[in-house]
Amino acid sequence: MISLQPDFCDIEIPEKEHYSIEDYSSSKARWCSGCGAHTILHSVQKLCTDEQLPPEKTVFVSGIGCSSRFPHYMKTYGFHGLHGRAFPVASGIKFRRPDLHVFVITGDGDCCSIGAGHWVHAIRYNMKMVVLLFDNSIYGLTKKQTSPTSPLGTHTNTHPTGSVLPPINPIQSTLGLANVSFVAQTVDWKPAHLNATLKKAYDHPGLAFVRIVQRCPIWMRENYEPTVKDPDAITVLNHENGIVLEENALKKFRHIQEHDPSNLVKAREVAELVKTTTPIGLFYQNKEAIRYDEYGAHNLGVPVEDRINAINSLMDKYAI
Repeated sequence: MISLQPDFCDIEIPEKEHYSIEDYSSSKARWCSGCGAHTILHSVQKLCTDEQLPPEKTVFVSGIGCSSRFPHYMKTYGFHGLHGRAFPVASGIKFRRPDLHVFVITGDGDCCSIGAGHWVHAIRYNMKMVVLLFDNSIYGLTKKQTSPTSPLGTHTNTHPTGSVLPPINPIQSTLGLANVSFVAQTVDWKPAHLNATLKKAYDHPGLAFVRIVQRCPIWMRENYEPTVKDPDAITVLNHENGIVLEENALKKFRHIQEHDPSNLVKAREVAELVKTTTPIGLFYQNKEAIRYDEYGAHNLGVPVEDRINAINSLMDKYAI
């Protein structure tokens, strides 16, 4: 599904005075009943409504997997691409159209396996976009194969006696990449925290990477059900510069840990909490990190003829 306006289109689409959540709702979502993606979809539509993002100026890019059907359910522009290739598509869009609001929807297989190389470089480019990693720790679309984030010993169709390798920690991995500027984690069953995290990510000036721990009621119920039901299973990272919750919402969590998101070394330490609990909040933010889309925007608006003449002039220097 490809639907993008041409570069510097002369047709002006009048903006509405106000967009309602229905203006961002497309076809009925066909995820399994109880799938955490339904909650995430509603939260993203709420963000678009709260920020009044013009649908014609908003793009959702995805790869392949359960999560990657997301663009079909948004009444915005969308690109449902190839497996693992959401990042280069989104980067290309943002590089040439910095005026657009770009969101990347990817899964634990799509991002952390076949798309891992693109994940690394997208973080380094740090173009302004929101990346949502839907992590249910399983290949759900193809019916239960081990994913890079499946816990050790998970019984799947590819490892019927239990997975044999330790899982990737997407938070820890992202924090170790060059020019990282925003890393956060939330869960789909805590809507107040999910909404606050999406808002913080959208406001970030660079690439905001958000891992969403997501329920899969069909293939991984035994993995997340204990965490969902146990109020002691989550630790909230709290700081005035982090994901700020209203007092009543914060009181619903039993375990709260103070963490300054400007401290990268400490963020990496906190990321290791996943071995004993599920930490949610803002691990790290650096608003001053270099942005590649700012570099690429310097020649936008230059007439095509001038660009061709400049290329020809350069090539003439090497002509015999």
